[in-house]
Amino acid sequence: MVISHNDRIGFYFLELWKQSARASTEMETDEEQEEFPTELNTINISGGFLNVLPDKLSVQYTNVNLHGYDVGVVQSNRPAPVKRLVYYFEIYVKNAGAKGNIGIGFTTEGFKMRRQPGWEANSYGYHGDDGFLYHGQGKGEAFGPTFTAGDTVGGGINYASQEFFFTKNGVVVGTVPKEVKGPLFPTIAVHSQNEEVCVNFGKEPFVFDLKAFERQERAKQQMMIEKMSLPQNVSYGIVRSYLLHYGYEDTLKLFDMASKSSLPPISLAQENGFSEQDNMYAINHRKTLRQLIRNGKIDEAFGKLRDWYPQIVQNDISATCFLLHCQKFIELVRAGKLEEAVAYGRIEFERFYKMTEFDDLVKDCAALLAYEQPEKSPVGYLLEESQREIVADTVNAMILSTNPLVRDSSQSQGCLHSYLERLLRQLTACYLERRSLNGDQGEAFHLRRVLNSGKNKG
Repeated sequence: MVISHNDRIGFYFLELWKQSARASTEMETDEEQEEFPTELNTINISGGFLNVLPDKLSVQYTNVNLHGYDVGVVQSNRPAPVKRLVYYFEIYVKNAGAKGNIGIGFTTEGFKMRRQPGWEANSYGYHGDDGFLYHGQGKGEAFGPTFTAGDTVGGGINYASQEFFFTKNGVVVGTVPKEVKGPLFPTIAVHSQNEEVCVNFGKEPFVFDLKAFERQERAKQQMMIEKMSLPQNVSYGIVRSYLLHYGYEDTLKLFDMASKSSLPPISLAQENGFSEQDNMYAINHRKTLRQLIRNGKIDEAFGKLRDWYPQIVQNDISATCFLLHCQKFIELVRAGKLEEAVAYGRIEFERFYKMTEFDDLVKDCAALLAYEQPEKSPVGYLLEESQREIVADTVNAMILSTNPLVRDSSQSQGCLHSYLERLLRQLTACYLERRSLNGDQGEAFHLRRVLNSGKNKG
């Protein structure tokens, strides 16, 4: 079956609806779901030199330390999670023992379990007896203060800067570039008689203010963004193109009036054969239809489309018609006209039931009838304003595609997104590429969080 470029536009917005449906059933978290360390690994340890207590969070050195390689080492049960901004854990030194040869750091899976973290390649360790940082060799370098009984010491990975950092009693003592790939395990070592430490993988509050540290790191990223200057008239052009694209005619007039006294005119370059001038096409019609759909007046919107753009609604099984019929059904449910909604659904949805691309969404609409408070149900997303916006954006794009200057599918892509949205999509792509270059390490990109960070600062 040959799909026209108008069908592609409709199905694009249909997919946006499906994404909204999936998002409504999944909680958005700051970090992607990953397993993380919860206790010490009691299987892979240096036998005979330490004892892991029953809580699996405390270790004691049980030997006399007759030799330099009589190290008691234990890793966490899982590697540090990587799809976040920062990972961090702490140890509390309950007893510094005879020499205070306690180490904290990160090691790889194949690390030799009778060596201090940092004594072997692909490992890093901060040691309490001398305050040195060790990285892949037995000789350390001056790094921070020593630590002993009563001190809380932490180790972390800053995935944004690709650095390890260590803390003592809630204060960062230093950082070091992270020059190792692959999974890394939080690791602690004890190396003299009676040494005892307790580890906290986050079950208890940290002494170090991790949330404040994360805020500081995000502020650094925001400052880097703000250092990139953009000419004011370019910003004006981008905002203006957004208002044009979506048919916000009244806002556009006010925007132009407020800007013309201080900014020279600018015209954004043509892209994919679709220029800013093309966005002026049918702006009054697009404004009217957007207002009708946002106000839930779907019958009136259908009527205007039949009068002005009959080609858009002549195929009654198109994705555009499906979205409009769904929105009509949703508005009836919103108004409490359930019997009328049932009758409307039986007539209009029947033709879509056997079409797999529409099946799940028809079921979501029908499910609204099963709840006394549908807005609080798993399909309550259908009653949100964002759902009306999807339908309004579909109609807007379809009208833009009727412009005689839009001749093929490559040009029709300009109907889908404004210049602002294309820039944001490019920003997302760049962020994901940067994350990929770091071995897919670092937090997921949330545009809303980036935008809110700038807003909260102001």
